[in-house]
Amino acid sequence: MKKNTEKYNVESLTSRQTILSIGIIGMMFFIFGFVSWVNAILIPFFRIGCELSNFQSYLVTFSFYISYFVMSVPSAWILKTTGFKKGMMIGFWIMAAGAFLFIPAAMFRTYEIFLTGLFTLGTGLAILQTAANPYITILGPRERAAQRISIMGICNKGAGILAPLAFAAAILRPTDSALFEAIPHMDTVSRSEALDELVARVILPYAVVGVILFLIGLFIRYSPLPEIDTEHESDELSKANAGKHSIFQFPHLVLGALAIFLHVGTQVIAIDTIIGYASSMGLNLIEAKTFPSYTLTASIIGYLAGIFLIPKFIKQTRMLQFCTLAGTLFSLLILFASGPTFLLNHHVDISIWFVVCLGFPNALIWAGIWPLALDGLGRYTKQGAGLLIMGLCGNALLPLLYGAMADITDARQAYWVLLPCYLYLVFYAHKGYKIRTWTLATKTDQINASV
Repeated sequence: MKKNTEKYNVESLTSRQTILSIGIIGMMFFIFGFVSWVNAILIPFFRIGCELSNFQSYLVTFSFYISYFVMSVPSAWILKTTGFKKGMMIGFWIMAAGAFLFIPAAMFRTYEIFLTGLFTLGTGLAILQTAANPYITILGPRERAAQRISIMGICNKGAGILAPLAFAAAILRPTDSALFEAIPHMDTVSRSEALDELVARVILPYAVVGVILFLIGLFIRYSPLPEIDTEHESDELSKANAGKHSIFQFPHLVLGALAIFLHVGTQVIAIDTIIGYASSMGLNLIEAKTFPSYTLTASIIGYLAGIFLIPKFIKQTRMLQFCTLAGTLFSLLILFASGPTFLLNHHVDISIWFVVCLGFPNALIWAGIWPLALDGLGRYTKQGAGLLIMGLCGNALLPLLYGAMADITDARQAYWVLLPCYLYLVFYAHKGYKIRTWTLATKTDQINASV
């Protein structure tokens, strides 16, 4: 019997090992989603509890996701040194440390400590994402990679639907609407006491999360998850990469990292800003808290479509092209469509439902970019994954840009930030992924095979 520490070629895995591995990685993506998408409720919660501006409140996403930029290269080095399983354990333990930092942050109501905790959580996630995304991408036929990633997306976004609702149930009370209205009119002492009590509500949930993350790290380390060998290259691939000494010699990868940067920024904007946009229409936090779940539900519908349609009815590259164009259309409708609607018991402007609709194409853009960007990397796969994970800092910067624009203009006009992002994604989906040399491209320089 092979030991747990032995490295496997993907082709040598049995069906049982493959299915078990997909299940374990799916559980990890559920955890990623729960920890990541709870930011949608943390942003308005901290804006009230720590008395912040829009710009300051979006430092939640900045602190959480800028760690992906800082840690992407170290993450690749950690995984190369320790292997996938030990690296994943380290990632979960770092996340646990970040969750525990919420305890002193809440006790002293210090926003800077909260931001440090969020950065630490993001650091652990950077390691995990650097491991999990290439793992699931290469765990089977390349033409079905988007299908596997779609399954992971359902796990991620399913947790994302639950996270804001579960966190809101843990920290919000039915009487909080009256409290939020009263806080600005309180005297200094009463307001400070009320805010201290409000922020202290995060202590128990994050203490529980910290313990769970620590235990999951132990489970992953001793689980039957096989250690996949990503250093192996076929003779053909080895010959093609013989003259390459850096991941920056793969243009389709570098352009893919920029695509990831812009895509994840638009994804987080569609989820983490929608409560604020709903609030600008007169909804209170208790009612507005459900809107991130609507966007995430649209994402799950997108993932289900990907599982059903790819590759049997549509190639994953064609689906990527369709979704980037759909994202561009929905962005224009957010900006220019208007009119009152009453849907799902909400009286809101129709434009907010196009923010919700962004969840559908966003689901399959991520799933389409990864296999295209990692194609043909061979022994550079882990480093390439690290570069793509670096692109996740778009989650940090673009929502911050949205917040700054919202302070200057308003919550709706700030969505102009989406349009150039989707236009670049249209370029990558149609042309960018084919570019295999930085010199003037010719037909022989390009790979025109569809995925």
